Amino acid sequence: MDVNVASVRLRELVTRAEKLGVPRHRLRSKMQVLGGLPSGQKKTRAACNFLAGVLSVTVALAYCIGLHTHAGFSRAWLKWQRNNLYEDKCTIRMPDTLTRALRPPEDCSFCRSVDSVDERSKLSPAEFEEKYAYSGRPVLVKDGMENWTAHHVFSFDFFKKLYEDAIHQDSCQFFPYETEFNSLREVFNMSRERALMQGGTDPWYIGWSNCDDLAGRTLRMHYDKPYFLPPNAENKNIDWIFMGSPGYGAKMHIDNVNLPSWQAQLRGKKKWTLQPPPECYYECKKIDVVVNPGEIIVLDTNRWYHQTLIVSDDMSITIGAEYD
Repeated sequence: MDVNVASVRLRELVTRAEKLGVPRHRLRSKMQVLGGLPSGQKKTRAACNFLAGVLSVTVALAYCIGLHTHAGFSRAWLKWQRNNLYEDKCTIRMPDTLTRALRPPEDCSFCRSVDSVDERSKLSPAEFEEKYAYSGRPVLVKDGMENWTAHHVFSFDFFKKLYEDAIHQDSCQFFPYETEFNSLREVFNMSRERALMQGGTDPWYIGWSNCDDLAGRTLRMHYDKPYFLPPNAENKNIDWIFMGSPGYGAKMHIDNVNLPSWQAQLRGKKKWTLQPPPECYYECKKIDVVVNPGEIIVLDTNRWYHQTLIVSDDMSITIGAEYD
C-alpha cells in the first residue's frame, strides 16, 4: 500500500471519529514510516501502521457507543440478530434444563387437592375467576368455542395462505420439536403428501407464536376471547398455534412465561399429561385428560409440567393465548 494513500485514509478515519465525539488523545496516529528502510519494508510497515490505526479508531468508536458494557454489547448483538428487545416475547430462548434448574420452588397448595381435571359447561366468568383463573387448578371447558368459526376454517392450507406474505413472522418464536424444520416457512414448503399425512411420509408436530399484525387480525376474525374469562381479564395479543400428525406432540416440559393460558382444540384429539413440580411429587398427583374438538383447556403451564400427544387419526390444530 502506498505510504501517502495510507496516511490520507488514516487521517480521514481520524477526522470522522473526531466528528463523532471520540477524544483526540485516543486517536494517536499509528502511521510512522522510518527513513532508510528498503522500499518493500517501507510498504509493509506502512500497511501495518495503517491497520493499527484502523484498529485504534474501531476500538475508540466501540468504546464511544458502549460496546465495552454488557448493555451496549447486548443492544448491538440483538440488533445484529434482528431481534427487538421491547417487542419480541422471548429474545433468547433459555434451554429447558436451565429453566428447570433456575425455577423457584412452588407452593404445593395449588395442586394438593387436584385429582383430575374438572370438566365444565356454562361456566360463569365469576365462578371461573373464583375457582380456576389464578389458582393453578386446571379446568376443561367443553362448550368454550360457542359462536367461533375457527374450528371450521383453520387448516394447513389456511395457515399456508395466511403466512405467505407475513413479513414479520420469521422473527417470531418457532418450535420445531423433533422435526428438521427451522422456520414456519419451511413447514409450509413441505410436500403435499407429507402435509396431508399420507402413508409413507414422515410425521411432524410444530408450534409457533404469531407476531404479524395482519395475520393476527385475520385469525381473530374466527375466534373471540373465551366467554368464561372475567371482564377484567385481558386476552393477550400473541396467538400460540400448535399443529401436527397423529402420535406426536410435545415432551414433558414446563413453560417460562408469566401468565396462565387457555388452549382451544380446533381439530383432532390431544391427550394432556400433567405432573406436579418435583417439590410437590409427594403431595400432588399426576393426571391425564383428553381434549376433544370444540373444548378448551385452561392451565398454568408455568406450574404444571405437561406433555401432549395427538390421539386422533386426523391432524391436530390447537390455538391459545395467555390472559391476565
